[in-house]
Amino acid sequence: MAEERRGAWFGFGFCGFGQALGSGGGRQVHSPEPLRAPGAGLDVCRVSASWSYTAFVTRERPPSGAIPTPALGACPAPSPASSPPPAGGGGQVELSGFAVGAVGGCRDAWASEELLVVLRAGPGPGAGTELQAWAPGSALRGEPLWAQTVPEAEREDGPGGDETQAGPLPLLPCARAYVSPRPPFYRPLAPTLRARRLELGAEHALLLDAAGQVFSWGGGRHGQLGHGTLEAEPEPRLLQALQGLTMAEVAAGGWHSLCVSEAGDIYIWGWNESGQLALPTKSLAEDGKTTSEASGLNEDGSEVKRVAGGEDGAPTPFIAVQPFPALLDLPLGSDAVKASCGSRHTAVVTRTGELYTWGWAAARKTSGYSKDSSTEKTGPLASHRDTSVPTWRRSTFTRL
Repeated sequence: MAEERRGAWFGFGFCGFGQALGSGGGRQVHSPEPLRAPGAGLDVCRVSASWSYTAFVTRERPPSGAIPTPALGACPAPSPASSPPPAGGGGQVELSGFAVGAVGGCRDAWASEELLVVLRAGPGPGAGTELQAWAPGSALRGEPLWAQTVPEAEREDGPGGDETQAGPLPLLPCARAYVSPRPPFYRPLAPTLRARRLELGAEHALLLDAAGQVFSWGGGRHGQLGHGTLEAEPEPRLLQALQGLTMAEVAAGGWHSLCVSEAGDIYIWGWNESGQLALPTKSLAEDGKTTSEASGLNEDGSEVKRVAGGEDGAPTPFIAVQPFPALLDLPLGSDAVKASCGSRHTAVVTRTGELYTWGWAAARKTSGYSKDSSTEKTGPLASHRDTSVPTWRRSTFTRL
């Protein structure tokens, strides 16, 4: 597998519904396996995974030596409304798993159990880019549940100004709104936020703005907002603990959060029930038979519990909730560049192309190590470029 073509995507973890292209169904994938694009001459350029299915955005592979590979994460722009999608499915969304189907003329896709959202060329000349929401079981046939034309990114200072570089869905290209799997589906953002990337957890949202600041809002009962409390926040609130640090990436798990600074440092917070924060967990503390449990708070507000009855009889501490961002060091002092979170596991790609995963491993999404809080480098792949394990997912996708 080390000889796979540069830019190829791999997947591993729970694959009981056949969520990975070309994998079949009803099995676990214990180590990274290459995704098989649905047609000859196609590349997978974007992966969005849900619980029971995955959406893949493909593009036509350029002839060898003719056209350089698009930048990391880049997908084809929508085809002009006056012309059909390219033959063979360039800019096509392909579904694999419990939901199946395909549709062309697409720029991006975002999968959830409630909705499949795609950005595609509008239905007529001059129609622009259209946001469409489909029922995952519709096989992308018939009419979408709803559709709305969305503007492109706006320039801040007139025609010659800088354009806001919006990230992938659920943030919309205009960087002024995002799409939610629950009503209201279209949710505007305050123009002052200047959003660059937005991630949704099970009950919370994280936003990275153009200045590298992080905002969070939504449910906070597991400390996933990072404000030092377990209270909910109805509106985006700046993470004061990270002020003065410029962030380059954000990722939201089911009930935990992570961000990566421009310097490559990892900050992580929220629920640690399965070791998704790479902090000591109850499961590790219980390795020496426990008989009782006590709890307390650290100075930083983290909820520390202790279980008694270890080998030496001394209480063994573990962290259940971390309500403030905690600095996390990777082995060998590696710098992170990409990160993503599943419901209860986390994946990080380093500057040198190594992939580290940790958290809940019951579905082998962390490449075959036990449920604990230690970081583990997956193999045998040696040079990763991207990773995708969006919320509620029990599988992991990584790109060479």
